[in-house]
Amino acid sequence: MMTIEQNLVDRFGPLIPLAGLATLLDRSPEAVRMYLRSNSELAQKINTSKLKVGRRLYFRTMEVARFLNAESV
Repeated sequence: MMTIEQNLVDRFGPLIPLAGLATLLDRSPEAVRMYLRSNSELAQKINTSKLKVGRRLYFRTMEVARFLNAESV
């Protein structure tokens, strides 16, 4: 049985691009950008996994999986 972490790593690798995070959250990339500026607890946690590479925004896959798994419990 695959865990959320294994599934996301297989799908995205070690870093999830913003568009990938938007797909996971079933939102548009712009809606995700706006959500990440909010004060919600999940947005703050996801922001801790944020990594900028040039102008691109990525999120550490293992951390995002942990946050999403904790939210679903």
